[in-house]
Amino acid sequence: MLPVLGLVQRASWARMPELLLSDAALDALRLSLETAAISTLLCVLLGGPLAVVLARSQLPGLRTVRSIVLLPLVLPPVVGGLALLFLLGRTGLVGRALDLAFGVTIPFTTAAVVLAQTFVALPFLVVSLEGALRTAGRRYESVAATLGASPSLAFRRVTIPLVLPGLMSGAVLAFARCMGEFGATIAFAGSLQGTTRTLPLLVYLERETDVDGAVALSLLLVVVAIVVIVLGRPRSSEGVR
Repeated sequence: MLPVLGLVQRASWARMPELLLSDAALDALRLSLETAAISTLLCVLLGGPLAVVLARSQLPGLRTVRSIVLLPLVLPPVVGGLALLFLLGRTGLVGRALDLAFGVTIPFTTAAVVLAQTFVALPFLVVSLEGALRTAGRRYESVAATLGASPSLAFRRVTIPLVLPGLMSGAVLAFARCMGEFGATIAFAGSLQGTTRTLPLLVYLERETDVDGAVALSLLLVVVAIVVIVLGRPRSSEGVR
């Protein structure tokens, strides 16, 4: 709490409405919430099957696959942004083909923000969901099978409800990580107001020109993070009283 208290002490409360209701701040907040929501959905769609494979599969080379999936956890975000740029840019391995075949350019667009956020946030969901799947085990699915349930039915009706708290926790962590993403976004998407300039990028920009504005936006990010954690925290994670 001490760093947050430092922000509170430094904030210019008299200018707070002006700073938070500026066009730049509102555009950045809207873009951050929209892209974080889309990125979190992509994390669930892509990370869900990945977590199931990592938790339940016996395929060879699974440890290598897990290492690749979790690489963004330890990779500096700006390196991830550069990797995406050289993959999906106009001269990249995939970006060149997209440009020539469809005229699609991804870098420095809102789609680039979503991809950068998904890249850095996906491991958070995979780790949470894989842990929940391993904790749940297969014993309840086995019981369901003895009662005539098919493997797919047992997974949908038994396993998914059991791991739902882990899925929610992972989604909350992924959303929070997307909201705070800076390095990969600025390297891959740039900082264009209304298009790619999310709240963290605006905080960095304001820090150079208006410290009061940077502090106000930082406190806004803190509030958003707290709200997300409080609303998204599974009740089962609270201690028994």
